[in-house]
Amino acid sequence: METNALTPAVLQSLRKKQPRPVVSVSMPTHRREPDNAQDAVRLRNLVTEAGHRIDTWTDDSGEPLPREVRAGLRAQLDRAHADVDLRYSLDGLVIFASADAYQSWVLPRAVPERVVISDSYLTRNLVAARARATPYWVLVVAATRATLWHGSQGTVREHTGNSFPVTPDELQTDVQREERIGDVASTFQDEETRRFLRDVDSALAAVLAATPRPLYVVGLAPALSLLEDVGTATRHAVAKVLTGGLVNGPAPALYRELEPSLRAFREQTAERTADRLNAARGRRTFAAGLDEVWESVREGRVALVAVEENFQRTVRVKEGHLIPVDPEETGAPASNGEAVREDIVDELVELALDTGAEVVFLPDGTLAYHDRIAADLRY
Repeated sequence: METNALTPAVLQSLRKKQPRPVVSVSMPTHRREPDNAQDAVRLRNLVTEAGHRIDTWTDDSGEPLPREVRAGLRAQLDRAHADVDLRYSLDGLVIFASADAYQSWVLPRAVPERVVISDSYLTRNLVAARARATPYWVLVVAATRATLWHGSQGTVREHTGNSFPVTPDELQTDVQREERIGDVASTFQDEETRRFLRDVDSALAAVLAATPRPLYVVGLAPALSLLEDVGTATRHAVAKVLTGGLVNGPAPALYRELEPSLRAFREQTAERTADRLNAARGRRTFAAGLDEVWESVREGRVALVAVEENFQRTVRVKEGHLIPVDPEETGAPASNGEAVREDIVDELVELALDTGAEVVFLPDGTLAYHDRIAADLRY
């Protein structure tokens, strides 16, 4: 699965405490040759390591996993390993396994190489990758059909489900009316089309309520105008793209039409974020640098975190503060009880979202004077 599938409901399920220990496996992957040649070996070694960890794991009282749980975990890891197709890798792979099920996630961002056995799945890399991908919805409307698409990281794919695609029964069976829809103006004046667009609005409103994302709307001007007139779901769309013929895609053509609006929205977001951070500095509710922002996030004081898109840092956490370390120390044993944390930025992003903060990712170099990360504080 890809990060577009990480809805709030899915995330809540993944983060739920499990009655029996579960396994999380993560590793960086490569999109192209020759670098991706190493991925298969790396994955096999990690699955083997996970098997050893399962066999030797004990709880706080020193009790090992029951034999049937060990067997189930190993079997699910083996199935996940067999099902992963590394030819279609992105930048990271995460596998979650319980004794009776598994999930595999491909991420558009590198993740640490890690095996974790715990009572819940390690979701921080998924959450941060999804936030960085800035997912969005695209509604495409025509006279007799409406489709919904989800997009991120330079791609769009059709979303089926939640009543989409919407095609009114009346229009499917009215052949004579099908012949009349060449008259675009009259097409969007009859009551059948108004009922159809009300259905589209209701279906879209339900999707946005369950999974809020920026919305782009694509279609001819009469369709979009009437859709806004009969409903409310599209009134706060970040952009309207006035073009027809894309209700069925194809995806590359749809993305090309969207690209200028997507770029404009990113630029507007960067400008708004810069203004907000400047205002925070004037109010003295501003934090900058990884350690300072980390401390503020842990205290629940952050309203907005701005971080550069490719910012990563390896640290030790010592007495509540972050101490940068050489990335070559990755995997080193704990020192004075403090282990090396490769994914501290992802951890910070997940914690910030948990406390209700907004997280915005900006182009590299935008926050060069603030150690690549800054925050607007609530107090």
